[in-house]
Amino acid sequence: MCQKFTPDELNIMDHETKNEVIYQMQNRLDKLETDYENLMEQICLANKQRFGRHTEKLEDIAGQLSFFNEAEANCDETALEPTIEEAVEGMLQKPRRPKKKGQREEDIKDFPQEEVPHDVSQKQLTDTYGEGNYKSMPDEIFWQLRFEPAKWIAEKHIVKVYVGTDGLHQDEFLRGDHPATLFRGSIATPSLEAAIINTKYVNCNPLDRISREFQTNGLNLSKQTMSNWTVWSAERYFLPVYNLMKQQQLAAHVNQSDETPVEVIHDGRSAGSQSYMWVHITGELSPVPKVIVYEYQKTRHSDHPKEYYKDFKGILMTDGLSQYHKIARELEGLTNANCFTHARRDYADAVKAIGKGNAEAIRSSIGYKALTRIGAIYKLEGALKDLSPEERLKERQTSIKPLVEEYFAWVKQVLADKTALPKGKAAQGLQYSINQEEYLKVFLTDGEVPIDNSV
Repeated sequence: MCQKFTPDELNIMDHETKNEVIYQMQNRLDKLETDYENLMEQICLANKQRFGRHTEKLEDIAGQLSFFNEAEANCDETALEPTIEEAVEGMLQKPRRPKKKGQREEDIKDFPQEEVPHDVSQKQLTDTYGEGNYKSMPDEIFWQLRFEPAKWIAEKHIVKVYVGTDGLHQDEFLRGDHPATLFRGSIATPSLEAAIINTKYVNCNPLDRISREFQTNGLNLSKQTMSNWTVWSAERYFLPVYNLMKQQQLAAHVNQSDETPVEVIHDGRSAGSQSYMWVHITGELSPVPKVIVYEYQKTRHSDHPKEYYKDFKGILMTDGLSQYHKIARELEGLTNANCFTHARRDYADAVKAIGKGNAEAIRSSIGYKALTRIGAIYKLEGALKDLSPEERLKERQTSIKPLVEEYFAWVKQVLADKTALPKGKAAQGLQYSINQEEYLKVFLTDGEVPIDNSV
């Protein structure tokens, strides 16, 4: 709390002391104004995040409607039903073209087919036309699609066994070839485990729901059994593939990495403990096969990427997390590049906080001016996607590097002039760019390095 003075104390106060009190009041007002603007910015952003339109809203994501009223929400009696050709077109992946004679049969020839005859009885023909007073005309043919629920087949493997009764191999046994099994002594087959993995990890159904679905079709498999099969498959069959993918990924000149928080159960910690899934991918612009490797870790510690990239020699594109800068200093041959998408994120938040109704304030804001400069860089970069790394580097040096240098010169000028809020989102964006300048400029030195980490 600042000291308060009575009118009598102010009247007898000397000129120098009054000036000092006024200076203190000015500093306090500046701080209050800054805190107020920061608070209003945070409130505006919080309201937009809470009440604004997001892709997470159920009606904006296909397949994420309430299960209770999904049919009602999607019902549209004016929508045309697809023909048999249109229904299978996605599977066939053929270009649309005018139908030729016999084209329908050609389009669905790879689908299982079953003929369902609809004939007229001999009695009805005779009663209608009289004996022999009719002839057969060309059949009318139409197509429908029938769905049959999944089915299981119990395979009874019979291994023939023989024994010698005479000669040199008397009493010796000879057996037919025993087929390889997924797990010794298990009823699991590759097709069954593949169906479980697909339903669990591609269609995002929990094992308990898969177990109930199997039960409705007469198959009793507990989620524990399916869990065992999935873990065993990962350890015995997928781990060698994982290691090969990692080897191929690390052989690339440019790689990209990011991490995201996840929650897991039963990992030896209390419920709700935060873990991380790290994703590693070959460079977006690198002329090598795309390889994506996921790595689960309990923490975000720098030891994890350091261990993963310990043998990597090249450029690693990431966000501005200090862990990546740390491993770049500690691992010889690894260069860290940073993402321009992260550099513009705080500016975008600053502009959102102003609100759409104040166009003049937006155009005069630091955030808008920064986004305009970064947008110009992205526009030129977007035209270079199809070039070779060598051609892309040449164009970057000619047209993009001057814009990048101008952007950083402008950032330093703004910070020197103190025109941004000391703690506002715009100021955070300015400071982020200054702190990451060395890493944000790496893409200007190598044509394989993307401008951002948004693969």
